[in-house]
Amino acid sequence: MIDIKLIRENKELVKENIKKKFQDHKLPLVDEVYDLDIKFRDAKGEADALRADKNAKSALIGNLMRDGKKEEAEKVKNEVAEFNDKIAELEKQEEELQQEIKQRMMVIPNIMDETVPIGKDDNENVENEKFGEPVVPDFEIPHHADIMAKFNGIDKESAGRTSGNGFYYLVGDVARLHSAMISYARDFMIDKGFTYCIPPFMIRSDVVTGVMSFEEMDAMMYKIENEDLYLIGTSEHSMIGKFKDQIVKEQELPISMTSYSPCFRKEVGSHGLEERGVYRVHQFEKQEMVVLCKPEDSMEWYNKMWQYTVEFFRTLDVPVRTLECCSGDLADLKVKSCDVEAWSPRQQKYFEVGSCSTLGDAQARRLGIRTKGENGTYYVHTLNNTVLATPRGLIAVVENNLNEDGSLNIPVALQPYMGGKKKIEVAK
Repeated sequence: MIDIKLIRENKELVKENIKKKFQDHKLPLVDEVYDLDIKFRDAKGEADALRADKNAKSALIGNLMRDGKKEEAEKVKNEVAEFNDKIAELEKQEEELQQEIKQRMMVIPNIMDETVPIGKDDNENVENEKFGEPVVPDFEIPHHADIMAKFNGIDKESAGRTSGNGFYYLVGDVARLHSAMISYARDFMIDKGFTYCIPPFMIRSDVVTGVMSFEEMDAMMYKIENEDLYLIGTSEHSMIGKFKDQIVKEQELPISMTSYSPCFRKEVGSHGLEERGVYRVHQFEKQEMVVLCKPEDSMEWYNKMWQYTVEFFRTLDVPVRTLECCSGDLADLKVKSCDVEAWSPRQQKYFEVGSCSTLGDAQARRLGIRTKGENGTYYVHTLNNTVLATPRGLIAVVENNLNEDGSLNIPVALQPYMGGKKKIEVAK
């Protein structure tokens, strides 16, 4: 949610930002907010003036009664009663106007960073940089589900019986490799100075609407029936919500945390679920990084955070690239975002394994997360980034470390988490 001062002082800037995101249907909201805000401030100004008059007259009543002027005092009392009725009417009007303004402000997109490329959708995202040499081996790389099956490492048929499409069992060494990656991701971020945290896996609706747009919420979140609780789609939701309605001490900034959680997503929309493999599923596990910082430090943190994900995958012998999200692919709360994509030697193209975003003060403004410094109280900036989302990250490791004989090399960084094991052999 943007600062309403932007609409008061430069609504054309807000409209231009909407146009760059190709959301012209939202343009009328800006003028609506502008007009409603004028009505709100007029009502508030009138109510404030009446309160001042009421206070002055209330003080006068005491003086009149003390001077024995009861008739005049009663007359003033009646006037004060009329003030109370009018003030109550104006306060109700203020509340209604505030609600109307908030409903519209929650839908108006955040102001993007000027470096964001302009484009209609993810087809117009821009490659930034490649890290590591993408290799296509001389032998054929099977589908990741077939690779895992040769290790007796995946069972989607049983998961279909227990849970339906979009679920899976990981088994044996494949399951162990999956867990090793999560454990390594945790320790990798702890070594970077991040505080490890395991958050709640369910959150209330006021936290959900604080961290994401309504469109994202409807497409992603599973709601618990008859409860004001949602299953999280990423631990960022719980981690940012941790500071809801808090004033963080400025000397404690930046706050950098890395969190583990299972994640649950509907995967509604054009992407759909993957029938065979585990690339797009309803349930997965994730190691996340979340930062709260001063506004002037947010872009520096943004650049550090996506670099950590690149470094993490390079230690697993996975070539990656970064892809700048264009304006049309940028979620409404985001100021700037990039994806980290891993090389797929089977498909001979890159696929997304992580996403890094800075949201400015949009989430903080929605959730009331502030800090107090020498120059007063202000909203913090929030950032989030994927360290590892697996089994998607597992696919990248499996494809890029497969040998011609079907065995799988375990990256050196993961071997301590696999009991020193260096290779997974094909099941006999």
